[in-house]
Amino acid sequence: MSFSKAFARVVALVGGGAVMMRRMKDGDQTPAWGSAPAIPTAKPQGAIPTLKMPTARGWAEGQTPQCAPGLKVNAFARGLKHPRWIYCLPNGDVLIAEASSVPGPVKSVFGYAVRATMERAAAIVPSANRITRLRDADGDGVAEVQEVFMEGLNQPFGMALLGDTFYVGNTDGVMAFPYTPDARRIDAPGRRITTFKPGGHWTRSLLASPDGTKLYAGVGSQTNIADEGMAVEEGRAAVHEIDLAAGTSRIFAGGLRNAVGLAWEPNTGVLWTVVNERDGLGDETPPDYLTSVVDGGFYGWPYCYWDRIVDDRVKQDAELVARAITPDYALGGHTASLGLCWLPAGTLPGFPEGMAIGQHGSWNRSKLSGYKLVFVPFENGRPSGPSRDILWGFLAPDESVSYGRPVGVTLAPDNSLLMADDVGNVIWRVSAA
Repeated sequence: MSFSKAFARVVALVGGGAVMMRRMKDGDQTPAWGSAPAIPTAKPQGAIPTLKMPTARGWAEGQTPQCAPGLKVNAFARGLKHPRWIYCLPNGDVLIAEASSVPGPVKSVFGYAVRATMERAAAIVPSANRITRLRDADGDGVAEVQEVFMEGLNQPFGMALLGDTFYVGNTDGVMAFPYTPDARRIDAPGRRITTFKPGGHWTRSLLASPDGTKLYAGVGSQTNIADEGMAVEEGRAAVHEIDLAAGTSRIFAGGLRNAVGLAWEPNTGVLWTVVNERDGLGDETPPDYLTSVVDGGFYGWPYCYWDRIVDDRVKQDAELVARAITPDYALGGHTASLGLCWLPAGTLPGFPEGMAIGQHGSWNRSKLSGYKLVFVPFENGRPSGPSRDILWGFLAPDESVSYGRPVGVTLAPDNSLLMADDVGNVIWRVSAA
């Protein structure tokens, strides 16, 4: 047994004791969900924050997630390497970004404990740094073509095709590559159109504007609550707008700790995102969230959260707190909501229009949360009622192991729903039963 694995076991034992004590003290808390969530009072966890993750197991032969009535789920593709994000080309090809976290230097014993735990949970694996092309040519719901589309990238994540240019959100910036219709592979060198600071929350999602003139990119924070100072966080915790004709980039909205999935609400033309909130304040404090994103808006990080609740661990800026926007819809504490996709009404039987959200799953809470694909209904351009589960069963009932972890989600060319599972190394396909 390696030292890292042995240390992870020790961490699990020590952490398990801390988790048990916190659960005995706080009890089970009501999930902080919806437009008016009940958010418990913050209880800073100090030097030993709650650290709990399941061991990654993957799926057994014939095992699948569970799905809502009226739906069925099947593996669209298997054997990928940490698939994170999905993008569908007009010709029916499905592109999968395969990448993972690259751990930075360990600065403390707790930092090593986090790394060892993340490795056990398969949250840190060697990064494939490639994009794979899938194709279901015979229409049976399973991709029979699986081949490399691009490689040698730097933690690729978001993708977008506009005209004859294919854009990739690498962790250190957005790259543009020439694209030929029906190309099976891109080998041409790219040109950089913007630069981002790598590391920390490393994913760089991309979404084109409806008119194709701009790209929007999510850039997460370097740290939890600006632990290394705000200078390190410059340009981060934000959604950037890239003007493709002018070649310029600006911060469209800030104070978003880790805005990952981006989607347009088509009836209003408003941009929406899902955001991972800060750690270390309790199981449901604060909740991750789904929110509309307004130009020039500030959403609180790191100074405050939700309805301008101040985080006392942070040196404050009263002016920014005063203008912080309350998010639209809480998604539960530490659910790690990453994927986001607009679903027109009737895409899935029995589901109205709304947003599908891939919840990667928690680590900083005593009772695990997330680990499912959920749906939030919309009406008149706004969330309108309780969420519903689309897929679940990614986590063992006793929370000891995970079979998979949901990430990116998108509509397939055949109007089914595709979801990336980076622990199971599967792309799941959801359709009518």
